[in-house]
Amino acid sequence: MTGRLGIDEVTPAAGGGRYPSKAVVGESIPIKATVWREGHDALGATVVWKRFGGGGDATQVRMVPEGVSSDRWAASVVPDSEGMWTFRVDAWSDPWGTWLHAIQAKVNAGQQADELANDLETGARLVERVGRRPAERANRQLLFGAAAALRDDTQSVPARIALALSEPVREIMVERPVRELLTRGRPHQVWVDRRRALYGSWYELFPRSTGGRDETGRAVHGTFVTASKDLDRIASMGFDVVYLPPIHPIGTVNRKGPNTAEFPGGDPDPAPGEVGSPWAIGSAEGGHDAVHPDLGTLEDFDEFVRRAGELGMEVALDLALQAAPDHPWVAEHPEWFTTRPDGTIAYAENPPKKYQDIYPINFDNDPTGLYAEVLRVCEHWISHGVRIFRVDNPHTKPPNFWHWLIWQLKAKHPDVLFLAEAFTRPARLYGLARLGFTQSYTYFTWRTAKQEIVDFGVEIAARSDESRPNLFVNTPDILHESLQHGGRGMFAIRAALAATLAPSWGVYSGYELYEGQAVRLGSEEYFDSEKYQLRPRDYDAALATGNSLQPWLTRLNEIRAAHPALQQLREITFHHVDNDALIAYSKTDPVSGDTVICVVTLDPSQAQDGTVWLDLPSLGLPWDSHFGVHDRVTGEGYVWRQANYVRLEPWHHVCHILHLTR
Repeated sequence: MTGRLGIDEVTPAAGGGRYPSKAVVGESIPIKATVWREGHDALGATVVWKRFGGGGDATQVRMVPEGVSSDRWAASVVPDSEGMWTFRVDAWSDPWGTWLHAIQAKVNAGQQADELANDLETGARLVERVGRRPAERANRQLLFGAAAALRDDTQSVPARIALALSEPVREIMVERPVRELLTRGRPHQVWVDRRRALYGSWYELFPRSTGGRDETGRAVHGTFVTASKDLDRIASMGFDVVYLPPIHPIGTVNRKGPNTAEFPGGDPDPAPGEVGSPWAIGSAEGGHDAVHPDLGTLEDFDEFVRRAGELGMEVALDLALQAAPDHPWVAEHPEWFTTRPDGTIAYAENPPKKYQDIYPINFDNDPTGLYAEVLRVCEHWISHGVRIFRVDNPHTKPPNFWHWLIWQLKAKHPDVLFLAEAFTRPARLYGLARLGFTQSYTYFTWRTAKQEIVDFGVEIAARSDESRPNLFVNTPDILHESLQHGGRGMFAIRAALAATLAPSWGVYSGYELYEGQAVRLGSEEYFDSEKYQLRPRDYDAALATGNSLQPWLTRLNEIRAAHPALQQLREITFHHVDNDALIAYSKTDPVSGDTVICVVTLDPSQAQDGTVWLDLPSLGLPWDSHFGVHDRVTGEGYVWRQANYVRLEPWHHVCHILHLTR
């Protein structure tokens, strides 16, 4: 800040302003600042908003106080293109506002013309000052007329000030004000992504599990061709991102068999023909830039990407920076790994678990060579149509590496997005987001009690300037105990919460079939995990027999697509319900005004009822309002007010998603 006035606590300011905050094209970004000065004279504040390096004039948006006598000022800006934008908050003394308040107060107190001589002349000089501007040529007669009236001592005081206080003059003086003691704030950056960075429905698919079974019932390894046939079903459910785990050759050394990851100690001893873990990347057949030959060719992958795009979806590819013992990197660049005292390369461990099929990468021995290689790998897949990377375990790699890699790629490909699999401590999760990750996995999977969900929802909205959540209901690594023991109702409930609490959510295939068996009590690993074996599924048979959650997932995505309120992250309000088995919250889109009220049961086994007490002013309504709502789940309409009775049943109707029709 340089200048006379105080400008503090500017938001958004990720990491105290050291990093760009986040937004997407078309999103309304709230800009706020504390602006203050000495004494009682009026202040004004403006957001100066500009595309970084784009040339042209900056846009200036007038800020307004958040409340009467508030020193907190606010405005909104809306970016119209991707890339880096900058804003600053300017503060200035507002002599017109000072004069307007003073003259009205003095006239109302009964002061006469002789007492107001200086005030009337001050007002005349202010409107003349604006009237002399070349841009106000069309309004000059009006403004000079107001100045003349203020100086006309043959008229009464109310008559002299009438024109100056008229709406046309006041509009000019407010919209194009006299600014004195101009104080320019510090510039802040906003990185603006494409819309998919904020809003999307993800579906995780293992292509190798799409081959079905042969005549003997044996699982057949799938290919990109067989996986392409499943894209129509995924698209029909309204998913717009298909996320593929690693598609590269899998190491043969120390290859893991089914369920071995859950047993600590000892060497794995898989039966011949085991497919191994896709995250054990690399073999004699190639590394991170190659396709597993059992999946097909690079041309087959290109066709898979093309077909997904044809259906309105895009492909997210796993970026897992680790290697199998027989990855080409191990022989060509042993310096990229950690050597133990006995001369062997260290494999991955999460004591007491051992992952002998994976070598972690050491980023410190040859950062120049390693960084360049990872950049090359990313550029390779970008050239084959990949614009989203889901990054495996980013919190186990150096922060400065991610900052370098992400911004190297965004400088050339601003549309590329990065999802962090950051199931880790808050400092790491939010630190990675500030460094440039577009989205992150979150703690949603473990937030199941009502207050936990409320606190989580408030947190993700409050941190939206620096971090965007992606609420996956399950992953190949995480089968939460609530899904293991909660039955089908819990699958429906968790999907409803994920799809409405945040604009991005995801499911791992098999969720629609209610897959919930853990490898053992107390574990979050799946029994017969797809990470280590083929898992062909008959989705059509399950759908035909009514044993599929597919219709509910489809309906949720249809509702999300129809309501901008569910496509934004910044605004959420939780409302009181007199039953802890029910949770209620509303979301409003600031651009369209679309408002949705969600009421969700948290009980998967029995019906629950209660009264929802709405905070009506948060919905822009007076406390005594009656208004219409349309339930997008059932199609029914209701008249709601402050207090509303609800009853939800996990086997029939797990939530209301109510569109406020006003």
